[in-house]
Amino acid sequence: MTLKANPGNYFEDFRLGVQIYHATPRTVTVGDVALYSSLYGTRFAVQSADTFAQKIGYPRSPIDDFLVFHIVFGKTVPDISLNAVANLGYAGCRFLKPVYPGDTLHAVSEVVGLKENSNHQTGVVYVHSKGFNQNNEQVLDYFRYVMVRKRDMDAEASAEHIPNLPKVVPVTQLGTACPIIDTRAYDFARAGSPYRWGDYEKGEKIDHVDGMTIEEAEHMIATRLYQNTARVHFNQLTEGQARFGRRLVYGGHIISLARALSFNGLANAFHVAAINGGRHVAPVFADATIFAWSEVLETAELPDRDDVGALRLRTIAAKDKPCTQFPLKAATEEYHPAAVLDLDYWVLLPK
Repeated sequence: MTLKANPGNYFEDFRLGVQIYHATPRTVTVGDVALYSSLYGTRFAVQSADTFAQKIGYPRSPIDDFLVFHIVFGKTVPDISLNAVANLGYAGCRFLKPVYPGDTLHAVSEVVGLKENSNHQTGVVYVHSKGFNQNNEQVLDYFRYVMVRKRDMDAEASAEHIPNLPKVVPVTQLGTACPIIDTRAYDFARAGSPYRWGDYEKGEKIDHVDGMTIEEAEHMIATRLYQNTARVHFNQLTEGQARFGRRLVYGGHIISLARALSFNGLANAFHVAAINGGRHVAPVFADATIFAWSEVLETAELPDRDDVGALRLRTIAAKDKPCTQFPLKAATEEYHPAAVLDLDYWVLLPK
């Protein structure tokens, strides 16, 4: 009997330097945008209204930055993380060009690091992934690292190599996905907040106040929207017998929830320019209620631009705990028990 179905790659299948061209190209539509909005309730004006976007300099509303990220990420899953235990984190993610409804995205990845775990049952795979549009223009560039099961714990793995991932995306590399905007035409009342880039200060902490409860169907619909096929998110028959006994919520679902919640306090942070790094510090399951808070790590001018400025944010998502006290560290200096996401990223705001 021939095996035509793809069982996915296990840790011992990966080789350093191998390039993987991922299936399937995906045309992004306004239907995808509507479903994304219904799942997260995102309210940023530039991505919500063509009229608002056109008034400040976009040809129309761009696709939400994290929807672009998730779609490109989803392309990589069947080849990289179909047999993953968990996605661990991200680094050096840059949004390079705006994506609009009608654009078609595809992805390519290179294996840049491998490290077998001491239990010989899993290993960490580091990949450098790139997303392109229909004109082969690069729209996204990022690194991620993921823990993947071994098929055979006695199988010999490739030589260990841990890459030196970028810690912070330089300010000089920000803003290519944001056209020059007309700040005089930017309607702060309709955007939902009077606060511009200059109104934020380094060290400022913002409680985003609201919480959202995750429903089992919602997180699976969201993950299917991105064509992410990782078994840990869908298959209760197998996951019921695994470590947690239930399906794991895709980490990107938490990122999008936190981003949507951040509107309350950062409504004019209309563009995510880069992700410096991110960690899923604890698993999340359906029925958890997600809250979020952010700290301004840095404010920065963009070279040769006087229309927008950049804020480097650290956003913490917490489950089943409002963030009035900004939960982050416990007494042991580990993460607070409620913390589930630690995301370091750059956003752009009008000056």
